[in-house]
Formats: sequence, C-alpha cells, structure tokens
Amino acid sequence: MTYYQRHLPHWQPEGADLFLTWRLYGSLPRSVEIPPGQGAGKAFVAADRELDRAAFGPRWLADERVAEGIVAALHYGERQLGLYELQTWVVMVNHVHVLLHPHAPTAKITKAIKNFSARQANAILGRMGQFWQEESYDHWVRSREELEKIARYIEANPVAAGLVERAVDWRWSSVGQASRPVRDA
Repeated sequence: MTYYQRHLPHWQPEGADLFLTWRLYGSLPRSVEIPPGQGAGKAFVAADRELDRAAFGPRWLADERVAEGIVAALHYGERQLGLYELQTWVVMVNHVHVLLHPHAPTAKITKAIKNFSARQANAILGRMGQFWQEESYDHWVRSREELEKIARYIEANPVAAGLVERAVDWRWSSVGQASRPVRDA
C-alpha cells in the first residue's frame, strides 16, 4: 500500500480502484454545514451536494471549451499515458469526479491531469494563476458494491445539482458521452 500526506491523507492499496475528486481553486467556501452524527461517506455526499450548487467561487468548467479540455485530458491520461483505466467520470461546473483503476501512484495521476488541463484552461480563458485546488480527495474502493454505488453517485451528480433532468443529458460525463451517437470523421 502506498501512503503520503499533504493536507489530507492518501492511501492507495495495490490493485484497488480509486474515487478521485478535485475542485477549482477558490471554489471551496470557508465552511460547509454538515449535519452531526454522519459517517464519512454520508458527510462527503452532504458536503458535495452543498458544493454542487456552485454558489461560491469560479465556475470555469461551465465553459464548453474548458470542459472539453478536461475530458480530453482524462482520455489522454488513460490512452496515451497509460496511467489508469477510466470507469466513470463527470466534469461539473466547479469540480471533477473520476472513478478509475490506477496503473500509477495517485499523485502522478492527479498531477498529470491537473497540470495539463490547468495550462490548457488558463490559455482558453485568457487568465494566469492557480486553476485547481492544490489538494484532491481520494478514496480507495473496498468492494464491488461500493464501486457500483460510487459509479451511480458520479453518474447522477449533474441531476442532483439540477443541471439536467437525466444523467445521459449531461454532455461532460462518461454516461452522457456513451449515449451520444458516434459520428464519422
């Protein structure tokens, strides 16, 4: 098992799937109300639902050009760099959720995606400076049931945030892209 710590602890057991979340720099309010007495998983969901409202901070991922760049970076990390196998993912207006099977350390995966996509996004937006929060959230998947639960959570995220009525209608997700017809080049 690999372990390292920055502000949050990061464990990566060999062969375990990972659930990763990273957010735009400045998109986290100073505090989020979490009802007392909840376990870590329910507290994460409650906090994420609150943050999905994107009532605080930048919403740069709502720009289709930026969202497309993030999607391209996810596929590049899988196909060209071979860092992981993507399972389920979604690009929201201020954060990204990814469920993957890693072939590299978590820090290498997040650094590759975040650095590449940040440079690209800043160029598109004509801005300079930090794009992503420094820290990412990661959780190693412990069972098949948990994997399926996380996948459903990721797929339903745009619906829960009120962005679309059906998950397949959110263009910037694995489920949304899988539902689109393939066009000949």
